Amino acid sequence: AGSFQEAGVIQHAYNLNFPLHTVPASSAQCPTWSAFSVSSPAVVLETAEDRPEAVVVRLYEAHGSTVVAWLQTSLPVTEAMLCDLLERPVARGCLPLEQRGVRLSFTPFRVLSVLLVLRR
Repeated sequence: AGSFQEAGVIQHAYNLNFPLHTVPASSAQCPTWSAFSVSSPAVVLETAEDRPEAVVVRLYEAHGSTVVAWLQTSLPVTEAMLCDLLERPVARGCLPLEQRGVRLSFTPFRVLSVLLVLRR
């Protein structure tokens, strides 16, 4: 019911095309953990790629809207910057690390790549 945004079509499509796989584990309790979260359902974190001492995160705006979203991570990030699709830092691309994470501004269907430098 409603628009594709209200119905959660994008999330359902990801769940269908990339189902979770279960693996046997010990009976010991493990705390829940997530490397990344994004504050807006309009923004999809598509991939995170390991690099030496860094991670490149690629996100896109999927609802056709203009939105500000916060990227949060539990990784030990010391610096964040925008980079191009070839993962090279862009001029004036430094992003401040704030309590809520990294603030990202999206226009409709915009793709952003963020280089997160990790503490050694």
